Amino acid sequence: MTKPHASAATQAASAAAPRWPVAIGVAAERAGVSARMVRHYESLGLLPEVARTDSGYRQYTEADVHTLRFIRRSRDLGFSMEEIATLLGLWKDKQRASAQVKKVAQAHIASLSERIAAMQAIQRSLQSLVHCCHGDDRPDCPILDDLASVVPPTHRH
Repeated sequence: MTKPHASAATQAASAAAPRWPVAIGVAAERAGVSARMVRHYESLGLLPEVARTDSGYRQYTEADVHTLRFIRRSRDLGFSMEEIATLLGLWKDKQRASAQVKKVAQAHIASLSERIAAMQAIQRSLQSLVHCCHGDDRPDCPILDDLASVVPPTHRH
C-alpha cells in the first residue's frame, strides 16, 4: 500500500509553519524589530536571557517573539522603557488587577497631553514668526532675529 502524497496546500503550510526556537534575526523579523533592538531589550532586562546553541547563538521561542511584539507595540504607543517594564510585569502576572494597568496608561496619557500642549505652543510661536517674515529678497528676518536673541534658558525635560 502506498502513502498518499500531501496536497500542495498542506506542503506549503508545513513549509511556512514556524519552527522554534529561532535565531535572533528570524525572531527580530517576526517581531518587527531589529536584531540590535532585541539585544538592547535583553540588556535592559525586558526580555529574559534566552537559551544558546553550543556555538553561542541565541535561540528564541515563540513566547520570546510574543514578548518582543508586546514591547514593540508599547514603544509604538510611546511608553518609556520603564513603563514597558512595568507593563510587562503586569502582563505576566495573571493575578494582576486591571486597575494597575489602567493607572500606567492614564499616567502616560497625561504625559502625552503635556507634551502635545508644549508642541502646540512651539507651533504657535513659529507660526507667529513665519507670519512676521516677509520671505522676500530683504535680509531682515524676524525668524533669525528671534533665534539669535539672548534669552535666559528655560528648564528642559
